Amino acid sequence: MHPILRFLITAAALWLVARYVPGFYLDGWIWALIAAVIFGLVNTIIGPVLRLVSLPLTFLTLGLFTIVINWALFALTVWLSPGFKATGTPWPAWESTLVGAIVMMVVSTFVTTPLARREQA
Repeated sequence: MHPILRFLITAAALWLVARYVPGFYLDGWIWALIAAVIFGLVNTIIGPVLRLVSLPLTFLTLGLFTIVINWALFALTVWLSPGFKATGTPWPAWESTLVGAIVMMVVSTFVTTPLARREQA
């Protein structure tokens, strides 16, 4: 998939998370784009290291530990992003980031994967 299209899908997904998942605050579209850049950098730099270190635990849990890894990467993105924050209301911030990470996983699975397969064919 084209990197710009993936970036725009990620930014739109972050904006949707901030809009529809309780407990997030986003200043505007510009901050969604900045958060998408941060999310991409976190997943590119820290993601492979976490996945490699947690490989035995991921194997033991039949892949379910990847949710925890994605949660940590998403929470790090929220922490690093200046205009995209977990407010902690009405849910605690850890619950908001968990739901946000799951939404981002679903978007990645059901939007970017089929588009990448069409590109290969």
